[in-house]
Amino acid sequence: MATGILGKKIGMTQIFRDNGNIVPVTLIEAGPCSILQVKSKKTDGYSAIQLGFGDKKESRTNKPDIGRFKSAKSSPKRFVKEIRTAPDETWTKGDSVKVDFKVGEFLDVTGTSIGKGFQGGMKRWHWKGGPKTHGSTSHRRPGSIGSSSDPSRVFKGHHLPGHMGHEKKTVQNLEVIKIDPENSMLVVRGSVPGPKNGYVIIRKAKKR
Repeated sequence: MATGILGKKIGMTQIFRDNGNIVPVTLIEAGPCSILQVKSKKTDGYSAIQLGFGDKKESRTNKPDIGRFKSAKSSPKRFVKEIRTAPDETWTKGDSVKVDFKVGEFLDVTGTSIGKGFQGGMKRWHWKGGPKTHGSTSHRRPGSIGSSSDPSRVFKGHHLPGHMGHEKKTVQNLEVIKIDPENSMLVVRGSVPGPKNGYVIIRKAKKR
C-alpha cells in the first residue's frame, strides 16, 4: 500500500453522523494514479514512486514527456508528483495505485491555496489601519517602513502589500469519514487547500 496518492478536490458539503451532528467534509477524487517511475536507494539515493494523475491530450504534451509516459504504458498525465516509499517496498513501473485508506484514518493533504492577486496590508497582514476621522489622510496605507540613515534599508520580511495566496499549503490530521472505492472518492473531515478541481497530494498523517 502506498503512503500517499494524488487527487483532485471536488468541493465541500456536509454529512450527518449517527448521533445527529453535522460534519463539514471535503470530497476528493483520489486516483487511480499510474506509476511512471520507480526510484530506489541504490540508484537514486532514496526510495520513491513517481505518480501521474488526470489524463490530458497527447497534442498538449511535449515529445520528451510523451516518450516518458509511453515507457510507463500510460496516457499523458496533467499532475505528476513523487511519493516517498519505504526501502523494502517493491513497486512496478506501469502499475496503477488506487485509493486504499481506511475510515477513521488521519491524512495530511497538500495543495496550492486560492490566489488573491495583489492585496493591501490590511487584508494580507491584518493591519489595524490608521485613524478614520479628524482629517487623517492615512487610512489603509503602509505608512513609514523604516529608518533613513540607520540602517538605510528595509528589513527583509517586513510586512507590506503584495501578492497573496497561491502558495503550497498542507492541512494536517484530516479524518477519513467515508470511502467510495468504485468511484475513487475520498471524504475527509474539514477543509482542503485550493479551489474546486485543484490538484492535491494526499499522504498518511505524520503526527498521528
